[in-house]
Amino acid sequence: MNGIIVINKQQEFTSFDVVAVVRGILREKKIGHSGTLDPMATGVLPVLVGRAAKAQSLLPDTDKEYEADFRLGITTDTLDIWGTVQSETKSSCSAGDIINALEPLRGDIMQIPPMYSAVQKDGVRLYDLARQGIEVARQPRPVHVGGLELLSFDEETQSGRLRISCSKGTYIRVICDDIGKSLGCGCVMTALVRTKACGFTSEDAVTLKELEALKNEGRAEELLKPVDSIFRCYDRMYISEKQSVRFRNGGGLSLDRVRSVKDRTDGRMYRVYDGRTFLGLGIIDASKEELSVKKLFCQ
Repeated sequence: MNGIIVINKQQEFTSFDVVAVVRGILREKKIGHSGTLDPMATGVLPVLVGRAAKAQSLLPDTDKEYEADFRLGITTDTLDIWGTVQSETKSSCSAGDIINALEPLRGDIMQIPPMYSAVQKDGVRLYDLARQGIEVARQPRPVHVGGLELLSFDEETQSGRLRISCSKGTYIRVICDDIGKSLGCGCVMTALVRTKACGFTSEDAVTLKELEALKNEGRAEELLKPVDSIFRCYDRMYISEKQSVRFRNGGGLSLDRVRSVKDRTDGRMYRVYDGRTFLGLGIIDASKEELSVKKLFCQ
């Protein structure tokens, strides 16, 4: 089996747990995933099967989308409801207050990774330090929040829901915490669902139980998305049969001989096809004036 199966990850499973279960169901050794979800988060997790596992280190940085529940008036060490409570405050904010607090959190912003995260400091995971009661200085990181919308807010419970579209590496917990800091009352994330990743949505996803049931019926392959679907953000490039032989063997192709090249910018990536067959990714090497092989998926 070669392709992508989109899993709807359940709560209390790590992304690695999902990979292990899928490996067992499909009896396929080569399995990867497209981006880590925290254990308490749910939602879209594309799993890379067979030759598609080669794509794990090459995934384009497309925006991911989430829906996150939050509650005002509380802070925890993990910035979510599952952590140890650090403070509780009476909050009486309105939906308008929340909307105003969201404004500076949109666009290109800097985020400080939370202590309970997989970011490394001097070779040690921050969450390992946090579990020892150690807090260290962290450098702010640039992220992009393309969309940040208040979907609902209950003034009585001081709880609401956000829709967020953001770049890789964005911490939704930190966005909630920043809202609480802006309003002066604290805020924690209480639930998180990823609704879109790598161009796939919740409608594409199945649960692990559904995958197992289809496997038992001999129908698991029906769930496979083509390997090239995860690279849809790159333009297609079609090459001749003769060029295909060279490309399959790792050879670069002269740009003057590739008719379908649209942009010769150095580093530009393309999906390369021989007719209907997806061969792999090619990358423009302007210094050599050629399309070099970035990764082959046809073998």
